[in-house]
Order: sequence, then C-alpha cells, then structure tokens
Amino acid sequence: MAKGIQLKLKEGGIAPEFSAATNGDSQVSLADFKGKNVILYFYPKDDTPGCTKEACAFRDHFAEFKRRGAVVLGVSTDPVKSHDRFVEKFKLPFTLLADEDKKIVTAYGVWGEKSFMGRKYLGTHRVTFLIGPDGRIKKIWPQVKLNEHAAEVLAELS
Repeated sequence: MAKGIQLKLKEGGIAPEFSAATNGDSQVSLADFKGKNVILYFYPKDDTPGCTKEACAFRDHFAEFKRRGAVVLGVSTDPVKSHDRFVEKFKLPFTLLADEDKKIVTAYGVWGEKSFMGRKYLGTHRVTFLIGPDGRIKKIWPQVKLNEHAAEVLAELS
C-alpha cells in the first residue's frame, strides 16, 4: 500500500465519476471514455524528477497503449497552465487533468499524509488505476516502481 494512505476503492468496484479541466484548455469526464480501458494515474507534481520519469515512460509506451485501445490520463493538483508547460516540454501525447479543487484525488483516496526528510505534509500519492470499459476498477497499483510501471500496466492490458 502507498505509505500514509489506506485506499478505500477496491478492484472490481465502480470507479468514481469525475470531470476536470485538462491541458490544452479542454474538459473531460470519465463518462467520455465508456467502452474503453482507462489508465488513470495520479502523480504529485508536474516537472519533478519522479513525475517526469513516470510521464515519459507512459509517453514512450503510448503508441502501444493506443494500439490496445486504452486511454492514458494523468492527474495532479497542478493548474492547467502547469500541465500545458509539462506537456510541451516533454512532448506528452496524453491528457493531464487539473484537479486543483482536489475532488478527484479525494474521490480515489490518493490524497493524504506524506513525509519527506522528516517533514509531514498533505499531498497526492503515486497510485494508478486501470478502469475497464464497464467503468469498474480492473487493477490498482498502490506502489509504483517508476522504471517498470508503464510496462506493468501494458502487460495487464494483454
């Protein structure tokens, strides 16, 4: 389990609906992707070392996700302008959701206490959900290994 949080959502359960602003000045909701596999990955902050590594791994495997009919959505509490810069800088081909009001991170249970160098604070835990075409959670990765994660998710789509 991700340190500091206890996920309430379970595999097989219904994924919470959401709607959010995205990079590129658009808006999406989970309902827009009914009938598709959705990789919903939560990350702490745009353009930080770990988050960049994770985003670039999804970018590098993106053609394969697309070929398998899956949608990749990244979620952080950063604003749209930050997402726009992150997408531009690293040529990310997928959508980033701006969850500034923390409704999505709260609904998915990934917002919680974290600690860094002994300092405790609230933030987004790095957790990924694979949501099936029926809107049910097929798989949850509560602990993400940055170097292997995109490949793990792809393997689950096989």
